[in-house]
Amino acid sequence: MARAAAVTSPTPRPAPDRSEAVLSRLQLLVTRKLDGLLQGDYAGLLPGPGSEAGESREYRPGDDVRRMDWPVTARTTTPHVRRTVADRELETWLALDLSASLDFGTGQWLKREVVVAAAAAITHLTVRGGNRIGAVIGTGGGASAPARRWRGGPPPVGPGVLTRLPARSGRKEAQGLLRAVAGTAIQPGRGDLGALVEMLNRPPRRRGVAVVVSDFLAPTEQWARPLRKLRVRHDVLAIEVVDPRELELPDVGVLPVVDPESGELHEVQTADPRLRQRYAEAAAAQRAAIAAALRGAGAAHLRLRTDRDWLLDMVRFVAAQRHARTRGTTR
Repeated sequence: MARAAAVTSPTPRPAPDRSEAVLSRLQLLVTRKLDGLLQGDYAGLLPGPGSEAGESREYRPGDDVRRMDWPVTARTTTPHVRRTVADRELETWLALDLSASLDFGTGQWLKREVVVAAAAAITHLTVRGGNRIGAVIGTGGGASAPARRWRGGPPPVGPGVLTRLPARSGRKEAQGLLRAVAGTAIQPGRGDLGALVEMLNRPPRRRGVAVVVSDFLAPTEQWARPLRKLRVRHDVLAIEVVDPRELELPDVGVLPVVDPESGELHEVQTADPRLRQRYAEAAAAQRAAIAAALRGAGAAHLRLRTDRDWLLDMVRFVAAQRHARTRGTTR
């Protein structure tokens, strides 16, 4: 199904000088409704000696005798001690798709505003535990340009730019990351979601959490394999951003629509019930294919809509995930 957006008056987006106020309000919303829901999944948040059993090695003078590995000592007749794996802080990475198809919305929010809101929620929940969070951002124009590393100030923009924000801990660094995300300008042209996800695979990082936020309208063969590769090493959460006009057309007569990535303009006769039905069926099949690809990649799937309370949907999703873990099932 083509990515078509109605040429109507979009929901007004916050002015640049209001970005700080918007981010502060988002943080308050997250604190009130989400705080604490994502905590407790990891044994340790900061580096320490650890308690998880690791490999054994021969005893050396000064080793703690409480860590003696008696079964190995009995088999080898040589004293051995059990190493422990150090508890570590959790590292979370965001892959944020800000291609041209996200610059659209007919509900309460633009799709890009939902992307920023989801990033704010995940960022706040991560840094409150003393953990590290980083991000990679993709804009439109294809993936021909090399990835750039952000070093403060306005993030680089331009066709096909993939921006990497290094993982850091602390509230100040988190606010800087969110300001960089909110200040990223959407560029015309098609983005490459597969290249964006692949940035989380290279270079290899220690096990953590990877969150991919996109509308996933790119062909599934473009991003499904990088996502499966990402799942091998990390816990993956896919947040799909959807607008109601992408699921069904309203009966409003002749409706001019434009593909935000190619710029192609079409006029659609929405008064035709058969056309609206075919559109709805094609949209349902497209979303089913996206859900199947995410499920095949082993990613947890959260769908946020521009015409719904995204925060309530996130709370319900987190509660369902925690309930599934207590019952011994996931996803």
